[in-house]
Amino acid sequence: MGVTVKQNIKWLGKVDWELRKFHGEEYSTHRGSTYNSYLVVDEKTVLIETVWTPFAKEFVHNLQKEVDLTSIDYIIANHAECDHSGALPELMNLIPNTPIYCTANAVKSLKGNYHQDWNFKIVKTGDRLNIGTKELIFIEAPMLHWPDSMFVYLTGDNILFSNDAFGQHYATNQMFNDLVDSSELYQECIKYYANILTPFSALVAKKINEFVSLNLPLDMICTSHGVIWRDNPLQIVTKYAEWAADYQENQITILYDTMWGGTTMIAEAISQGIAEEDKNVVTKLYNVSRSDKNDIITEVFKSKAILVGSPTVNKGILSSIAGILEEIRGLAFKNKKASAFGAYGWSGESVKMITDRLKEGGFTIVNNGMKVLWNPDKRAIEDCIAFGREFALHVNQQKNASE
Repeated sequence: MGVTVKQNIKWLGKVDWELRKFHGEEYSTHRGSTYNSYLVVDEKTVLIETVWTPFAKEFVHNLQKEVDLTSIDYIIANHAECDHSGALPELMNLIPNTPIYCTANAVKSLKGNYHQDWNFKIVKTGDRLNIGTKELIFIEAPMLHWPDSMFVYLTGDNILFSNDAFGQHYATNQMFNDLVDSSELYQECIKYYANILTPFSALVAKKINEFVSLNLPLDMICTSHGVIWRDNPLQIVTKYAEWAADYQENQITILYDTMWGGTTMIAEAISQGIAEEDKNVVTKLYNVSRSDKNDIITEVFKSKAILVGSPTVNKGILSSIAGILEEIRGLAFKNKKASAFGAYGWSGESVKMITDRLKEGGFTIVNNGMKVLWNPDKRAIEDCIAFGREFALHVNQQKNASE
């Protein structure tokens, strides 16, 4: 059954309670997700988005219970990725001539995904579609998070259909932000931003400013995943503005993996040194091979500095560390410090390799790192503690100098 958003608008999406991985195996969804589709009824009937491909038949069946499919005048495709457009082939088999409004890049994506030449209507920022007593205003949002992405604003009801922006992977039957656990909600929001939108932060800030400059009243934000923001919807916009501004908290995160425990001992000793130098900083340690990588990325996003450690293996680093460093490099974090550490027995290349990859990821390197031959003895542990104190001192000095 649909959920009434407003008298003339219904949510007709799918709550996916079982989802645990998204984007293939790339993104963890501990709390499931939703795929949000909206039916807007005025003098014209408009369908905004569909659902992910595995739920296409179920979606079309439920849609037929709400409306005669032939009465749908327009379909809006804010984004062509299959978690939004996946039911289009099933639907268009039944109403093949219904116009689909989308960006020029979305036409390319939809044709590339489904190999169909549907009745596409290309729109750009500022274009309007009259649906009777109200209008839809289209706002292109390229790279938030695909080149084809756009928002659509409904006048009268003052709703922004924001696609992936302001969303989160969060399964719930309570479809509004004021009805769910706010701490859970914001955990999923910051995780979503950190792992998906971080590389596009400059564009996020620009798009927020552009929308504000339009002076459009805003009563709701209807996202494509997770909850609808109806209680103070600007709260998530404000958070996005904060997150887009090279966000950091008073946190240092230590990432490591180990073979026989030596690098773990180094990580814990460094953490002790950080705590001795700075009683207020939050320090978190993650064994990367035993932790969820998207949760780790979220903690990196929150951090002002990170340390990454691996033993040297075959003149290289452990695969878990190589993997997380590649994730970090691609996300292009800004205004964060870093250093490397690791145990070794023979050649000891790991610290330099990690340092080089952190440089590629845009981190400011604090020092040459900490290398410990074999398992650390008492003297080596003391050196690691001192290294942690010096790292914290340097990070705080740099921060104070920039303020």
